[in-house]
Amino acid sequence: MNTMECIEVFVEVAKGLSFTKAAERLGTSRSVISKKIAWLEQTFETQLLQRNTKRVSLTESGEILLRNADSVSRAVTELKDLVRSTVQQPTGKIRVGSPPSFGAVHLAPAIQVFLETYPAVHVTMQLDDGRSDLIAENMDLTVRIAPRLEDTSQIAYKIAVVPQVLVATDAYLDRAGWPAHPTDLKRHNCLVHTLKTPSSSWQFTDTHGQLHRVQVSGSFTSNLGESLRHLAQRHYGISLHPRYMVEELIAAGGLRVVLPEYQCEGLDIYAVIQSKRYLPYKVRLFIAHLRNHFKDTNWTSSTIGNR
Repeated sequence: MNTMECIEVFVEVAKGLSFTKAAERLGTSRSVISKKIAWLEQTFETQLLQRNTKRVSLTESGEILLRNADSVSRAVTELKDLVRSTVQQPTGKIRVGSPPSFGAVHLAPAIQVFLETYPAVHVTMQLDDGRSDLIAENMDLTVRIAPRLEDTSQIAYKIAVVPQVLVATDAYLDRAGWPAHPTDLKRHNCLVHTLKTPSSSWQFTDTHGQLHRVQVSGSFTSNLGESLRHLAQRHYGISLHPRYMVEELIAAGGLRVVLPEYQCEGLDIYAVIQSKRYLPYKVRLFIAHLRNHFKDTNWTSSTIGNR
């Protein structure tokens, strides 16, 4: 019998403490389940489950196997993929979620490079505003951009850090006043991203390395960065964006950098996956490609002028 297959059967029985339920979930018979558990116990030379006509329970050995089954399965899968990768190229589909601006400006070109290297792979990119359920949306991974991941249960790989910049138009700043210090932002109409800064607290570092946190407020908030940028362009307030969203507008003079002497808090870019239990070789290869692609990215332009 196949050891890993029998371990997976054991996990199903152990989770529900029922041979019958495990057989239903796996689409097989109770007798097949029993034979595989018996073979596994004989292989490990220990009893894994206590069972009688009324109940099933884990032995101490069974508890140890259940705790470690996931890591064993993952290690075997990764080893198989590693061996296969020496003789075959990745194939199949990868479904990727992404915030709209990052996906259009940066992720799509990175995907192009990946597909040119691995032409047997097909990538589908779809919108993820930061709240998509990977399993429900059938995504292999998604890109999340935030100062930090709030959900510690998520399995994430950090692939890059992007700087942020505070922007507004000359017309707004001439009307409302040019901030000289982060605390001056308290009297301005600040356009806040509800997902990236849910606490409405903007963070800055001065030239001496001192940290400044300011609680800001304004008449408009959104979980869509494009809407905040659009209102800033319409002279409505000050907004905070990753540099890739506003770089061209700054260079063209449509938006002005506010408080250029202060460094805004950067955003971490993560590749978030469903589970480490089975991460296909093509997906691990894609994540490694993103890390390598973005490691030397220059997010800023030398043509930017500030007042």
